[in-house]
Amino acid sequence: MSEPRGKATAGPRHRRRRTALTVGIPLALTAAMTTTYGTGLGVFGEGAQQTASAATGATTAAAAPAWAADTADGFASVNSLGQNGTYGGRCGQTVTVKTLADLEKYATAEEPYVIVVAAAITMNPVGKEIKVRSDKTIVGQGTSGQIVGGGFFLGTGVHNVIIRNLTIRDSYQGVWNDKDHDFDAVQMDGAHHVWIDHNDLRHMADGLIDVRKDSTNVTVSWNKFSDNNKTFGIGWTENLVTDITIHHNWFRETEQRNPSTDNAAHAHLYNNYLQDDPGTTIKSSYGNYSRGSTKMVLENSYFQGMNNPVTKDATAAIVQRGNTFSGTSGRNESGGTAFDPKSFYAYTLDRTADVPALLTAGTGPRTTIGTATTPSTRAAAATLIVAKDGSGQFATVQAAVDAVPANNPSRVVISVKPGTYREMVKVPANKPHVTIQGAGASRKDTVIVFNNAAGTAKPGGGTYGTSGSATVAVEADDFQARNLTINNDFDEARNQSLSGHQAVALRTAADQVLLDGIIVDGDQDTLLLDTAAKDRLGRVYVTNSYVSGNVDFVFGRATAVIDQSVITLKKRWDGTSAGYITAPSTTADRKGILINRSVVNGDVSAGSFFLGRNWHAGGDATLRPQTTVRNSTLSAAVKSTPWSDMGGFSWKNDRFAEYKNTGPGSGAASSDRPQLTDSQATGQEVADWLGTWNPTA
Repeated sequence: MSEPRGKATAGPRHRRRRTALTVGIPLALTAAMTTTYGTGLGVFGEGAQQTASAATGATTAAAAPAWAADTADGFASVNSLGQNGTYGGRCGQTVTVKTLADLEKYATAEEPYVIVVAAAITMNPVGKEIKVRSDKTIVGQGTSGQIVGGGFFLGTGVHNVIIRNLTIRDSYQGVWNDKDHDFDAVQMDGAHHVWIDHNDLRHMADGLIDVRKDSTNVTVSWNKFSDNNKTFGIGWTENLVTDITIHHNWFRETEQRNPSTDNAAHAHLYNNYLQDDPGTTIKSSYGNYSRGSTKMVLENSYFQGMNNPVTKDATAAIVQRGNTFSGTSGRNESGGTAFDPKSFYAYTLDRTADVPALLTAGTGPRTTIGTATTPSTRAAAATLIVAKDGSGQFATVQAAVDAVPANNPSRVVISVKPGTYREMVKVPANKPHVTIQGAGASRKDTVIVFNNAAGTAKPGGGTYGTSGSATVAVEADDFQARNLTINNDFDEARNQSLSGHQAVALRTAADQVLLDGIIVDGDQDTLLLDTAAKDRLGRVYVTNSYVSGNVDFVFGRATAVIDQSVITLKKRWDGTSAGYITAPSTTADRKGILINRSVVNGDVSAGSFFLGRNWHAGGDATLRPQTTVRNSTLSAAVKSTPWSDMGGFSWKNDRFAEYKNTGPGSGAASSDRPQLTDSQATGQEVADWLGTWNPTA
């Protein structure tokens, strides 16, 4: 790609039962938005032989999902009761199940197992709760893992259990305030060290989660709760034993117990989103409730339209910090003394204003969970440690990249400890299979940042140009970035005399690039998604991430998907609102940019941003730039005529379309706003962009 690019800069209670609810974007992300990925990344059962049973469909020692290596955060990570954290069945075999018989067989076994649920499994009889034993990970494969008409029970002493990436639904028996059917999604009586993460829990006869009878060391994170009455209860004991962390959960159209926390020793709730939409048949009774002698810390949560959003008993404590209440009514209470969560574990708060977008895009099961290779063909990833304080093998990220052998045959994980690393990083084409991964609890903990722009002078003469300005440049295939921030903080206001303000945070010029749970932040030209050459395929999958900017800040000729992420619009250096999200320069035989199931928002003026414009790089008339935005939520910032010409080429001669977007920035079909038909949309899905590539860790 020639430089410079030659494009212009821009300036009352539940009354009537309904049978179903449509709950926002079809979710599967991602973020965990703040999940720290384990360094094993799916290496389990190395000595086992793979066998299959045609009768049952179960596979033992099967492919392990990448998430199976993860460990819990919050109180589930705390060493107590003889259990050091919560890691589930990672020491045991991995089995894939598609039947109730196999699920129950492995979940109730004495041995540890990672149980991959790869189908919708219907409970028989309705309301059945499988009695899970200790040392188990039960994880859905992509979005296919579903438990229908029942759930799981964790009894006294059961410990070290992870329930993740599942949809658990539909044991509802037609009575809203049902006192006869104790059919829960997850119930625990006296269990400890339990992590419930990234599940879709809905429409059950009783609770979605019940944490009862002195259960403790529980973390509930990144779940979607919906269409339920008694949603999430904690307590049922006079003892002050329960320690529980509840963070990054989306409660929508749930009447009560959101949660109700009774006699918890320590209840830490942060970055949750409680939403009661107007005009629906389910009306919230109350939100977060601190009962009995509970000590609760409630931080950076967002309450929208809730009745009695925060309530407490006279004997209970609630310490509130940084919460937002929009359209709420009734009781909103705090008082008493609680505890300091950081005396138990480290955590990082997301901004309260970001919570609605973050959680609507990031809760529930994630599509990117897939299967790794079989034990005979996979090897544990080598890990290189980067730390600014000298506690690692390298002090800079580039030094770790340099240490990766040329033409390395298997994955190398560069684990970067929390800190700000001001450097430029380049992963050359002869170093494939590299993962750069933040080691903090949040993607904000590890930051790689630099401030070059296209017009910045190079030490040896000349200027960097747009592509050369990148803080992180990736030219190697099969690259991954996880759980970190990549930033270009070039200051336009202070460099108005400089010619060339394009300032790239991340440039990719490779195939099979996975960007999972990261922040890419800049202004103009933030994220350059390129290919190694015009005739080379370059596929990029961005998920569970944030991308921010103002002018053409997602651009290039790659075949790229931004899925279940947040696209944040920023004002220009002078405070004005104007810009373009995408600037594809796609060749005629390739797919361009697909924005799917994502959120577009930002603190900018209404009607000030285009979804994109057609970049014919170098004036090449043979290009057919493409952007499709589908099934996404668009803020009022998006123009009613969302596409724009560029460089003398009409966007109407190229490939720009939308499909079933929602929000104030969406609009009906017109000649200025093409919409895909249902038939056309079947050919513009994620799989059409990625082909045979299944992005996994």
